[in-house]
This record gives sequence, C-alpha cells and structure tokens, in this order.
Amino acid sequence: MKFSARKPLRKWSCGGWRRGHWPIVVLLAVVITNWAAAAAPGRHAIPLPQPRPAQAPTTGSEGKAQKPEDTPAEAEKPAAEAPPQPSPPSPCRLALTESIAIAPSIPPIAGPGSCGGDDLVRLEAIVLPDSTRVAVKPAAVLRCAMASAIADWIRSDIAPLAEAQKTRVGELDNFDSFECRGRNRVAGAKMSEHGRANALDVRALKLANGASISLTDRTVPRELRETVLHSVCARFTTVLGPGSDGYHEDHIHLDLAERRGGYRICQWDVWDPLPQIAPLLPAERPDEAPPREVADKADARPAAAPAETETARPDDENADPPAEKPKPKAESKPKPRKHHASPRPFSLFR
Repeated sequence: MKFSARKPLRKWSCGGWRRGHWPIVVLLAVVITNWAAAAAPGRHAIPLPQPRPAQAPTTGSEGKAQKPEDTPAEAEKPAAEAPPQPSPPSPCRLALTESIAIAPSIPPIAGPGSCGGDDLVRLEAIVLPDSTRVAVKPAAVLRCAMASAIADWIRSDIAPLAEAQKTRVGELDNFDSFECRGRNRVAGAKMSEHGRANALDVRALKLANGASISLTDRTVPRELRETVLHSVCARFTTVLGPGSDGYHEDHIHLDLAERRGGYRICQWDVWDPLPQIAPLLPAERPDEAPPREVADKADARPAAAPAETETARPDDENADPPAEKPKPKAESKPKPRKHHASPRPFSLFR
C-alpha cells in the first residue's frame, strides 16, 4: 500500500477526531480535572463556618453587638451565683435606735477558732435622755446585746450619779473591747469574752467639767466607787476589778457571759485610800513611861534606897570632905553554863 504524508487521514477508518469526537474529549478532561482536585492534599484543612444560631445577637449600624433584653441564659441563672440576701435585723438591733446610741451595724466577724460573732455594732456614743451624747473613745466593737447593756448602764445609773455631782458625763474611757485572744492574754488559755465581742474594759468616766473618775483610784471617794460597783454587778454577769486576779488592778472588766444556772461573778475590792504621810520615825516616848534602864532591868534590880541629902561643905577650904559611903553592889542573874564550863565568881570589874 502506498500513501503519502500529505493526506494521512485517508488511511484511518474512523475518519479522524475533528468531526464528532470532541465532546467526548472535553467530558473526559472535566472528569479528570475534578478527580485531581478532589485528590489534592489540604482540601479539607480550612473548616467551613458554623451555621448562625437563632439566639445570636444582631449587629447594629455602629458595629456593636446589641444584647437582647431577655435571654434564656439570664432567665435560667443558678441560685448560687445570685448575691446573698442580707439577714433581717435582730430585735436588739431594732431596739437600739439612734435615740439611745450611735451604733452602726458592721458585718459579722469570723476569726480563728471561736473568735468573732454576728449581730455586731460599733458603739461610738451613747445618747442621754436630754439628747446629749457620751462619746465612747475609742469606739467599741461589741455584740448588740452588750452595747445595749452599756447604753442602759450609762443612761440609767451613771448619768444620775453625775447630776448629783452638779455635772454630767462627757466620755467613757474604753480600755479594750473586741480582741481575738485568750483570757488575760495568756497563751493557751480559754477564749476570753473579748474574743467573742461580748466584753468591755472601762478605765474611767470623764465628766463635762474636765474631772475624771478613775474607777480604781483610791483617792476617789469610797462611796462613789461603791455606788458604781453595785450598779455594774446588778447589770452584768461578770465584773472583775482590783483584788480579783491581779490582771484588773487598773480597770474594770464587764461582760455578759452565759453560765450554767445563771451564775454571776462580782469581784471588785474597793480599797481605802492610802495614808498621805507614812510614819518614817518611831513615835516619841511618852513622859509617863519609866526610864529605859528601869524598864530593861526592873526584874533584876532591888528597890532603890532613899536618897540622902547632901550636907553643906564648910567654908574652910582645908577641911576634909565628908567620907563617902560605899555603894551597894547591884545583883545580876548568873549566866547559863556553856560547854560545861565552871562558873566564874561574880564581879563588877570583868
């Protein structure tokens, strides 16, 4: 068979690809391209965005998210996340008004061990019936019941006592109130009522005229101190002062400790004033006292002989003086024998 290169299509029975087979070629190319793209690495590395939730906030014109007024998350908040509701005031807190004392409430204190408490106030001043105030310096942190007892004591007992002295109470000297410690600040001791905010140490009462009544001062009239003693022992369950335990010689401890059977303690010795001038020298010997020599040897000396009158000497200087009579020898008790020694004869010139 002879053919030339000029007309090669004449030798094929299919008649060539240019006439009706180009659609098949295009379809194969598309399939191959899609398969290559599906098999390419990293096609699924970029995740598609999640569908938008129905409760998603809408975006305003300024580009800020606008929170809907009521959302199910806020409506179904757990009760634990809600702020704690304040407890209702106690009957003592309702009764301790500003017409009785300036005592704002403070949060409960929870210290180590049994220190602290609840229903606490800061007693700053006591208001008298005539609307004058007795300042508490420094302000005392107390339980409401203890603060109320202090206010009643000042209003009912101390204010009339000051009026009898032609003055009024101006200030209460607070030596100590709340302090988390043991009794008398002894390590390992039982918890003090000060640690429970149930005690107050009073040192003095200052009057409006500038005078100060120190409750443990011996120079203060005894009757006045005894009046204060009877008033506090009738109101408080514990009263400790001078003579109690050695720790309360310069102040008075007051508290409302609860004991079995309603037992109360009132230990406060009202001392008498000390003498102004201490006797430094012994008192003078009275005139009617016998001479010291007679008093020392009255049991050993015999009765004294009557004294003889001295005769007048003659005018002559050469005259012999009258003869002196010998003096009687004084008797003395023999000394006890020592070491079995023999007794020595008695003599005046040993």
